[in-house]
Parts: sequence; C-alpha cells; structure tokens
Amino acid sequence: MTGSKGDLNLHDALKRVFGFDTFKGNQEAVINNVLEQKDTFVIMPTGGGKSLCYQLPAIIQEGTAIIVSPLIALMKNQVDSMRSFGTEEEVAHFMNSSLSRQEIIQVKKDITTGKTKLLYVAPETITKEDNIEFLKNIKISFYAIDEAHCISEWGHDFRPEYRRLRPIIEAIGQKVPVIALTATATPKVQQDIQKNLGMMDATVFKSSFNRPNLYYEVRPKNKTVVKDVIKYIKSQPGKSGIIYCLSRKKVEELAESLLLNGIKALPYHAGLDASVRRENQDRFLMEDVDVIVATIAFGMGIDKPDVRYVIHFDMPKSLEGYYQETGRSGRDDGEGNCIAFYSYDDILKLEKFLKGKTVAEQEIAKHLLFETVSYSESSVCRRRQLLHYFGEMFTEDNCQNCDNCLHPKKKFEGKQNMQLVLEAIIAMKEQVKHKHLINVLLGKLTTPVKNYKHNNLDVFGKGADRDEKFWNAVIRQCLIDRLLSKDIENYGILMMNPEGHKFLKKPWSVMLVDDHDYENPEEEEFLESMGSKSSTTDKTLFSMLKDLRKQMARKEKLPPFVIFQDPSLEDMAIQYPITSEELKQITGVGTGKALKYGEPFLHLIKDYVEENEIIRPMDMVVKSVINKSGLKVYIIQSIDRKISLADIAIAKNLTFEELLLEIEHIVSAGTKIDINYYIDEFIDPYHQDEIFDYFRTAETDSISKAMEDLGEDEYAEEEIRMMRIKFISELGN
Repeated sequence: MTGSKGDLNLHDALKRVFGFDTFKGNQEAVINNVLEQKDTFVIMPTGGGKSLCYQLPAIIQEGTAIIVSPLIALMKNQVDSMRSFGTEEEVAHFMNSSLSRQEIIQVKKDITTGKTKLLYVAPETITKEDNIEFLKNIKISFYAIDEAHCISEWGHDFRPEYRRLRPIIEAIGQKVPVIALTATATPKVQQDIQKNLGMMDATVFKSSFNRPNLYYEVRPKNKTVVKDVIKYIKSQPGKSGIIYCLSRKKVEELAESLLLNGIKALPYHAGLDASVRRENQDRFLMEDVDVIVATIAFGMGIDKPDVRYVIHFDMPKSLEGYYQETGRSGRDDGEGNCIAFYSYDDILKLEKFLKGKTVAEQEIAKHLLFETVSYSESSVCRRRQLLHYFGEMFTEDNCQNCDNCLHPKKKFEGKQNMQLVLEAIIAMKEQVKHKHLINVLLGKLTTPVKNYKHNNLDVFGKGADRDEKFWNAVIRQCLIDRLLSKDIENYGILMMNPEGHKFLKKPWSVMLVDDHDYENPEEEEFLESMGSKSSTTDKTLFSMLKDLRKQMARKEKLPPFVIFQDPSLEDMAIQYPITSEELKQITGVGTGKALKYGEPFLHLIKDYVEENEIIRPMDMVVKSVINKSGLKVYIIQSIDRKISLADIAIAKNLTFEELLLEIEHIVSAGTKIDINYYIDEFIDPYHQDEIFDYFRTAETDSISKAMEDLGEDEYAEEEIRMMRIKFISELGN
C-alpha cells in the first residue's frame, strides 16, 4: 500500500471519512506500516491522534479490526465517534458485559456479514472461550491494543488481564499485524510491552512528549487547599476543567464544596452507578457543567479538546499517571494549565498502602513514588524533568512555561547537611524512624531519645540551627537520591543504601532549594483540612478573638483549644460572622459550639465591624460542606447504641482512620458523644489517666506534640486521638 497510488487512496479516505486534509505528526507513516502487514508500536502523547492510526486502516481494509480497550465508557465513546463520521451504524461495535444476549447476537451477525470494520473488546471479553471460537471464523484485518501501558507492571495503570493477550491472539490463529498504542511509556515500559506482546521486531513510532502549550506548576498543599482550588476556578470563568483526587470520598466532598460555592461541578468515580457516571461525563462533554472532580477512572479517551485546566488535588502514584492526566488539557493546542497540589504527607499515606504487598510490588511502587516526589520538589524545569523521564532530551535552558522557569527558586549547597543525616543514621545503627532522627538532630530530649541514650551521641543537637521543616526536606532528598531507603514493612525505619556509603566516602555537590514550602507535619494534625491563617486574616481581630478565648478558658477552667481551635478563630477573622447562622458556617463550628460559646464572639465581631466600617466578605465565603448530616447522625446514633467502631466503619464503607476523623469533626463542632465503651476495652486505664491529665494542661491539641511529650514508643497515636475526643467531648461540649 505504498507509492503515489496508495498515498492518494489514503489521503482520499482521510478527507472522505474523517474530513481532514492532512495527517498529523507520524500518523501517515504509522498507517502505511500497518497496511504493509508489519507489527507497529505507537507512542504518541494525548491529543496526538492515536485513534486515527487504527481507525483509518480498519476502514479501508477487508475484514474486521479487533480493538482491545480497557474501559466500557471509552469503548462507547470511540464507537459513537466512528459512527458520527457519517458511516453506517454497523461500521463499529463494542462487545462487553454491558450488552444483552440479543445485542451480542446482532453484533456477531454484523461482523459475519462484513459490515463491521472495528470491533472494540475488553481484555476480559476476548479471553472467553466462545468469543475465541467466534473470532477464529471471521476475517481479522489486524489487532490494535489501545492503552498498551496497561500491560506493564511498571506502567501507571497496570491491568493483569492485558498480559494474557498474546496467548489469546495465538489461540485465534490468524497471522495478522498487531498495533500497540499508548500515550505514556518510559523506555522500561516500552520494552515490557513489546516483550509481552511478542513484538520485539515491531516498527516503533515515538512522537515527542513535549506539549509546549501546557503550563506546569506545583503548589504547596496546605490547610487552605480547598479555598485555593475554588479561588483558582473562579479566576477561570466559563472554562472547562478536570480535578483529580485519589479517593472516592475526596471526590464526593470536593464536588459538593464546589457546588456550594456556585461552581458547576459533578463527581466521577468507579463507585457511582454506571448510568450516573455516563450522565455526568456527557454533561461535562456537553458543557452543562464546567468541572468534573474525578478519580483516575475518568479521562481515558475522553475527546474534549478544550479542557483549559487540570488540577491534581492529590499527586498521583506515578509520573506517567501525572503526564497522561495533565495531557487531557489543551488538546486543541490552546491554553492548558496543569496545577498540582503537593504535600509529602500524601506520599506517606500512599506508602502505608504498600504494606503487605510482595517485595517486588513494593519496589516498583516505591520507585514510581520517588519519581513523583523528585518531580514535585525539584527546582529545575518541570518540562525537562518530564521529558527526561520518558527518555527524551529537552535542550533549552528555560521552557518559559512552568513555575520553576518563570519563578526560579533560590538554591544552596546541601552536601554537609546530607552528610550529617547519614552520619546520624549510622550512629543510631540504622534503627530509627524519620521523626526520631529529626529530634536527635534538633537536640530534643524526648522520652524515646532519652530511653535509647541518643542524647549522648556526637550528632545530638548538631542540626539545632535549622528547623524541622528543613531537616524533613534534607532527609527526603537523601531518599530521592537513593542514599537512603525506607523499610515500609518495619514501621518506616531508615536504612543506608550502598550509594549512601559511597557519598560519605566521597561526597558530591547536591543543590537544595532554599524556599522549600511543601511541608506538612508527618502526623495529621487535628482537623487538618479545616482552614489556616492566610494573608487575608484580619490580624487585629484575630488577636482580640484569642484574648476573648483566653478569658473564657480561665473562667471555664479549660484549655483554650476546647472552646474554639485556632483555625476557627482564623476563619472568623476572615469572614466576620455576626449571626448565629453565619457562625455555623465557620470551619470547626457546629450548632453545639455556636450555642454554648458563640454569643460573646459574635458581639465582639459585630462591634469591631461597625467601629472599623468593614465591608464583610460573606458573599465570597467558601462554604463548608454541611450536607453530611446523614453520616453524622448514623455515627452518633450508633455510638449511643454502643456499636463497635470497627462495625460502624464497615457499615459505612469507611476506613477506621476516616471514621476517626469524622468523630473528631463531630466533637470539634460541639456535639457531645460517649466512646468510653470503646476506650475501656482497648486502652489501658493507666494510659487513659495519663493522656487525659496531659490534655488538661496542654497548650495545644496537637497529636504530634502529645506523642513527642508522652513518648511515641509507649503511646499509640490512635489511643491519644481517642482520649482527645473524650477530653473535648466531656469538658468542652
């Protein structure tokens, strides 16, 4: 199919069927390779036109092309797209579990009569014995393996059933070419795909991964992240965007927050009913809504060219996932902004999920996570890092379209700091965790430090001139550079790698970033996501509110945080609530707290607003998600009935951590609950007394501070959190 006649036919079909005058990038060369009956491997970024590479040769050849695709929604999207080009309905079909028996009979009839040129199948469908027998008896033009990265364990979306495709193709028995296509493949993933599909001799077509129109930025993820997201979306009126979260729960909460704040948004995740998912996807494509909040279940093959921003609320598990998800922005070569919110805390949570997996699985996942951390915390050009990850060199010094190029960060030589970290780990015989190591470097005499006599070491206090945030960054750089590794199975103990010993013998230059601000405490602070002091906080009012809280605390003989926590006062100093209803909208304030303590605060704020003639921003308030009453009522009623907390979590499909967080929210908002039945069963009476007495005199309700003061080797985080719930509930509510 080469030569002028073939090219003419190809261009004629391109214009006649698809309406295009010219091919894009490698498309023509790829199609000719398929038509010449050669195995073909296509690596082409999202928006590069991969689908056409198998659609066009399927249309102009005899027989049916078998397209293996991972998602039902993606198949439907592709089939609808093919039919929309004006060809007969029968030209493209999909065959999967969503079809009735009668529909499958009709699909097979259209294929047998030669009307169907493209058949989309899920890997699970093609492996069924009756389907293998059916495919043996039809003329197949070629196989196309779409989203081929699903084959590789090193890819970002591994699907084990994809690895069974080669034996199935051989079982069907027709000698036809295979075309594998993916938008993301590192050299390692590429080799894995080719080896598994038995196509090591395939012609490889690799397009550049550079998307010059995409702007990349990584922002610190702190307590105001929801407000930051809302503020960003409101600065992009009428534009389409996708927000990616790692959990279904976060998708639901964030979508609800956006709706409450006047943003047309819908959720999308695998836990929703298929019809709801389909409807939400269609409404986004039809621009009835501006924003889809989704897990990674959304986006594969979504052909919406004018997505103007992709926000990662949570960093994904791999750079391949990140690249493919950001690639859904600006597919029309127009504006595309890729904003990621990063906190190392999120990486720690992902690491915890690795516990219990095989060593091989852990190693792969840890490697992919390290790449994500390295990208997020780096001060070099984001584009250069991404392209290097995919084996492509970017030679320009400044891409002019990422945060690190437009706003360079200050750097300093970090060699000596990294030496100190490694020396300290060796001095403590490679038997310490992240937090303990920092306490030794800072010279903190915590109970575990004294118990292990680490205060007698030469390294004790040698890093006291810098803060905890700084040493966290240095330790992470040691992990990124593979000088250290973390034993996930053994509570996150830090261990030296051979590379670390080499570094100590002959240190090399390592430039660290001076204005690093990606830090969150390793332990989650109570109500972490409930707001923090920002540049918009009225500092004078905040100070007055703290004084009022102190007076009330003395009068009630309670620690100040029991009355209102700092995030609540900070939000009051931003929103200026003057009615009880407005006060209930403040973070961490529920009906109970508003009734019990609210009046003096409302009087103070009202007088302050009038005296200073302040125009209140209540119309711009980022409203909290308050439509959780069903879950809260269920939890409160279940605790009243003394149902096991583990059973409550299972009943509501929550992890124990998520349930604990919900109970903390309920108590902090002023509702009194009694979990003594649980505490008495699981917490030693001596520990109960110690922790309760600690909170009586504590200046803060910080869990990390409590663990440090009480001794993290003796007291578990869970029991301290339980006792804090009891303390606040009994004394404050």
